[in-house]
Amino acid sequence: MSEIVGIDLGTTNSLIGVMDAGFPILIANQEGSRLTPSVVYLPESGDPVVGAPADRMRALFPERTIYSVKRLMGRRPGESEKEDFPFAVKSQSGQMLLELGQRSFKPEEISSLVLKKLKADAELSLGNPIERAVITVPAYFNDLQRQATKRAGELAGFAVERMINEPTAAALAYGLNRLDDHSRIAVYDLGGGTFDISILELNEGVFRVLSTNGNTRLGGDDIDRELVRLLRERIIARHPELRQELDDKLFIARIREIGHAAKLRLSTEETVQVDIPFLSGDRSFPYHLTRQELEAIARPIVRRTRSHCLRSLDDAKLDPAKLDEVILVGGVTRMPIVRQFVAEIFQRLPNNTQNPDEAVAVGATIQAGMLSGQIQNVLLLDVTPLSLGIETFGGLMNVLIPRNSTIPCKAGELFTNAVANQSVVQIVVLQGERELAKDNWELGRFDLEFEPVSKGFARIGVQFEIDADGILHVLARDTRTGRQRLIELSSAVDVSDEAVEKMIAESLDHAFEDMADRLWTEAVLKSNELLPAVRSALTLVGDQIELDDRRKIHRLVNEVEVALKSREHHRLKKANAELDEGTQHLATLLIDRAMAEAARRKK
Repeated sequence: MSEIVGIDLGTTNSLIGVMDAGFPILIANQEGSRLTPSVVYLPESGDPVVGAPADRMRALFPERTIYSVKRLMGRRPGESEKEDFPFAVKSQSGQMLLELGQRSFKPEEISSLVLKKLKADAELSLGNPIERAVITVPAYFNDLQRQATKRAGELAGFAVERMINEPTAAALAYGLNRLDDHSRIAVYDLGGGTFDISILELNEGVFRVLSTNGNTRLGGDDIDRELVRLLRERIIARHPELRQELDDKLFIARIREIGHAAKLRLSTEETVQVDIPFLSGDRSFPYHLTRQELEAIARPIVRRTRSHCLRSLDDAKLDPAKLDEVILVGGVTRMPIVRQFVAEIFQRLPNNTQNPDEAVAVGATIQAGMLSGQIQNVLLLDVTPLSLGIETFGGLMNVLIPRNSTIPCKAGELFTNAVANQSVVQIVVLQGERELAKDNWELGRFDLEFEPVSKGFARIGVQFEIDADGILHVLARDTRTGRQRLIELSSAVDVSDEAVEKMIAESLDHAFEDMADRLWTEAVLKSNELLPAVRSALTLVGDQIELDDRRKIHRLVNEVEVALKSREHHRLKKANAELDEGTQHLATLLIDRAMAEAARRKK
């Protein structure tokens, strides 16, 4: 079966990807970037210019440079926002047309030029022709908009195998293996020109859309428009004599380009310097634009997504608390105000582990791999049948690579020493689904030496990597000295079905008692940390507190000691918490003592 590419045809940027050895790879264009601006410059004579070179022409030839055409795809006359564009938009025979001089173009014809650019760049990179594609569309696109998108793909020379909703693509990029069965996730997708909110449920490895909502004319372009208006008002306030000149389309295009660049920087900076030279003659306009000003104009636009989110939750018959994850997609979600807004609506911090600009393209590429059969082998054969981890202090299993992770894969975590002056740590590699190390299978063990330090001061990094052949490589490194050990273990994938089924069955049969054992062990470890620390603190600074406070602390210590004999983790956990709370002032006195001693040593 021939290769299929995945394409995110975006309002602002477009991307193309292909599966390579089981991994979705996004292909860089001829300019060296994975992001290709969805911009087309149509000169009076000569071939169209597409992508980054066209984007640079927006400030020079705004009337001949087409951008955000996705907002016009499949739209009927009267539905477009003509005032948003410096180029001419007209209606004819019941459809929208872009008019450039004597020529008219359908929106899908412009989009096809962007797709042709992606196709040519991918063919140049891969060295072979590409004819089949999966193309993403906003979940809230209607049938006309979807048909227009498909026509754009066909005009570009693709056989469009499937159109996949952007939120579903983002969910695929996030990873089926990261979610438990019956997980529910919300995908908040705010891009340059469209907004989507979808609630999806994972059930037996398949995503099902519970609800979707959105607005195909809401996005970062609206923020850009308001930013242009803001900067224009600031210029007029300083140079009122330039009011008429500032209505020029060329100037508006210049200021939009400068404002857009400032908006991107304000996602990570509090203030940026905006310089607009050559307003009239030798006049210029330097201005310090703050994130606060940007958020003031962006807030009403971002708030417009609220009703869509609430409606989508209501349609899915879910409360925010019942969601397992909220995923952010679209470049606009890099703005701190958007992330804060999403956290308020869904009552949880959003997941931003995926690149919001690339997640949809990665998901489209995964879908393409499924259709071509490339990803089938990875899903069916190259997965970890059981969780992999190491034994930690107290005999617990700490999972680094969860069961059913697709391989190749890599994961790591940082650990410390549980005993003072410890000079060696033993890494015990485990496989299984039980909470306690003794109930899982041991794959191997090795020692790593490090310099003796106080308890909790060592930094030991442990990394697991499973290669394409299922071989597990375990790396342990002392991050302070760089000393490390690397070993290879037998295949972590070659486990009989009977053994896997037995382990999973045992984990289910003993789930409650295993969890009780884990909670008890964790509570005991906490007690073993607290009791010596409190006794030491009483010896050092106990004479500085009131007799009643000392008696109270001794009583709390006694309650922990009694709870340790009870085997009741709820009781022990409560006793630990009360002792921790009741000795806060003792900890403060210890810190004051340490600071005073440090000051004396300096003198």
